[in-house]
Amino acid sequence: MLTIKTFIFNPFQENTYVVSDESGACVVIDPGCSSDRENSDISAYIEENKLKPEKVWCTHLHVDHVLGNAFFYEKYGLKPEAHFNEQDLYNMVKGQAQMFGLVMNTEPPSIGNYLNEGDLIRFGNTTFKVLLVPGHSPGGLCFYSEKDRVVFAGDCLFSGSIGRTDLWGGDHDLLISRIKSELLTLPDETVVYSGHGPMTTIGEEKEDNPFIN
Repeated sequence: MLTIKTFIFNPFQENTYVVSDESGACVVIDPGCSSDRENSDISAYIEENKLKPEKVWCTHLHVDHVLGNAFFYEKYGLKPEAHFNEQDLYNMVKGQAQMFGLVMNTEPPSIGNYLNEGDLIRFGNTTFKVLLVPGHSPGGLCFYSEKDRVVFAGDCLFSGSIGRTDLWGGDHDLLISRIKSELLTLPDETVVYSGHGPMTTIGEEKEDNPFIN
């Protein structure tokens, strides 16, 4: 059974997730922690619950989702895992930060492992399937557990909305197409954990989301 802890970090109000199971292992999805206080908050949660971080998975590599990558590498020795098509974005992450008035004093770690469409990725006793949903970014990924009926959708799909497509590598038509083929085909009861804002379900979005109906 999964335990999902949500942290809302950085000026973009980005959702960072610590996902753990009964083994005590955990994965951090999209570490957006960007200050000493935020670093302390997430590490305190990990330590107080005696969790062992095994992986850092990134749905995509826009700056607000990777501000904590250096912290997790320095503290836990974990490099981020993401799609190869996000590499160019990651190479320019300091430039992204500057565009939004942020300062990155620490060099982010290199990508440790590339995740591909259809991969089965694991931590502890838990397995997720990698779904490729580009359009918000060139190699946007979602992480789906059929057993636990959850999907971590990054900035592809939000409650009542979709990811913006006017940033680096955005493609509106592609995003809509992949949301429909990869996400809306999941069971209606699947809980969607997005990169910003509240959780939703696939059924709710099929019914009410004006961008995909």
